[in-house]
Amino acid sequence: MIYQSTRDPALTASAAEAILRGPAPDGGLYVPSSLPDLRPALPKLLTLDFQGMAAAILQALLPDFTTDEMTALVRSAYTGRFETADVTPTVPVGGDYILELFRGPTSAFKDVALSILPYLMTASQQKCGVTDPVLILTATSGDTGKAAMAGFRDVPGTRIIVFYPHGGVSEVQQAQMTTQEGGNVCVCAVRGNFDDAQTAVKEIFASDLPLRLSSANSINIGRLAPQVVYYFKAYADLLRLGRVKLGDPVDFAVPTGNFGDILAGYLAKRMGLPVGTLICASNRNDVLADFLRTGVYDKNRPFYKTVSPSMDILVSSNLERLLYLMSGDAALTAALMAQLRTEGRYEVPADLLARLQADFFPGRCDDEQTKAAIGDVWRAHHYLCDTHTAVAWRAAQAYKAARPGTAPVVVLSTASPYKFPAAVLEGLGGSSSGDGFDLIDRLHALTQVPVPENLRGLRDKAVLHRDVTDIADMPAYVLKKAGEKEWNA
Repeated sequence: MIYQSTRDPALTASAAEAILRGPAPDGGLYVPSSLPDLRPALPKLLTLDFQGMAAAILQALLPDFTTDEMTALVRSAYTGRFETADVTPTVPVGGDYILELFRGPTSAFKDVALSILPYLMTASQQKCGVTDPVLILTATSGDTGKAAMAGFRDVPGTRIIVFYPHGGVSEVQQAQMTTQEGGNVCVCAVRGNFDDAQTAVKEIFASDLPLRLSSANSINIGRLAPQVVYYFKAYADLLRLGRVKLGDPVDFAVPTGNFGDILAGYLAKRMGLPVGTLICASNRNDVLADFLRTGVYDKNRPFYKTVSPSMDILVSSNLERLLYLMSGDAALTAALMAQLRTEGRYEVPADLLARLQADFFPGRCDDEQTKAAIGDVWRAHHYLCDTHTAVAWRAAQAYKAARPGTAPVVVLSTASPYKFPAAVLEGLGGSSSGDGFDLIDRLHALTQVPVPENLRGLRDKAVLHRDVTDIADMPAYVLKKAGEKEWNA
């Protein structure tokens, strides 16, 4: 299988090369020239445990790696790292299901992919004969940063710099990042929002800095591919629960910001998994919901800081991959991205919009509705969800009201509620006064839901990273850090 740029099919790479590069040289994103058809394998594939399923799916998507190699990489990445043996459990809640993706070492869904990306990266270095260190640059809206640094901590041949919006993540998320240990990790706040930081990182990739760069964001196919696995795993769980028979459709509601998590569901569908509708759940920054309704993507709108900060995004990078995969037209994709860059908006052709609307349903939820959903789910089902999961839950209920049917709905739960204790407490009718660590204790006292181990001792960890920079100074910051022989982390 060859990977190619969404903007120019002549720019190709092997799977290992695509993992090492991150974005394509023209600023596009790598996509497979063709997706594997796993329908003949489904009867056996869906009986495997998580690791077996992951090895088979990832080997099909990243065929540079043999079955034995991928099996070994998966085993190293996931054995003993998650709270639950099956890595991503599917839990019945009311008449729906919640796919718990936050049972990993940093209590966020990013752990599923970022546990294996460092292994894929180092294996790709070996396959491509790369001996110089890879510097990983990543912008985060909250969860990717900690998960990436935890995954790449002290991995030979790699260094990682994470940029996050100053004042734009939760107190707990910030503490997770700024206390991260490791001699090859660095985190820096930037004065601006996530879109500003992500745009600056993309511009650094497109520049001529004399560095070997890669990414831990879902713009890297090595980050995106592992996310496909848990859609298959959720479907297998519903088969085991007797909720569906093989071939029955399952709908998925996904809290969506940069569009990688929901795109993984679309890739699973294209690979033969019986995915029905993908419910795209937005918070008040509802650029994606508007786009799916109208076909107009317009980032020229107010930016809001919400209680679901990992979704506070107006430029959803992975949407570019979807546009290419649905249209098959690299010239169109390149033109739309150029228009977004110069005018801040674009409109897709009517036939492409119709295809989008056939697979995706838009949902929107503001902060008050988010907190109300947290309280509703707790009171009705005694299930505690975080702010992002609550957005997806509410979108799922709106979808079921608009399109009554029999297909089960799986809501992707992307973070522990203890990462956003203030808003969760407010949703339960409690007070949100006090610092984030006091609020964790108060939320636990109120609900008795266990606090993840990685968050319990966070209060007492030393802050190791205090850098703050302006957006315009990010390239100089990267060069400065790259020139330092040791990082004091």
